[in-house]
Amino acid sequence: MDVNGISSAATALSAANTQREVSTAVLKKAIDLGAEGAISLIEAIPDNASSQNLPSNLGRNVNTTA
Repeated sequence: MDVNGISSAATALSAANTQREVSTAVLKKAIDLGAEGAISLIEAIPDNASSQNLPSNLGRNVNTTA
């Protein structure tokens, strides 16, 4: 392998490493954004304080026949 081949291989390896680092950074950012979205959705769930005024017999049985 001559000098040009070695430099070409080194350049290709460097480019591949750079691409991997960029892809990893983008993936981390996407995961962070997804986590922020999930947290905001969870925080948007209203409290079920309205169900405290219901009779105690409601919600205990599930009708499984059609």
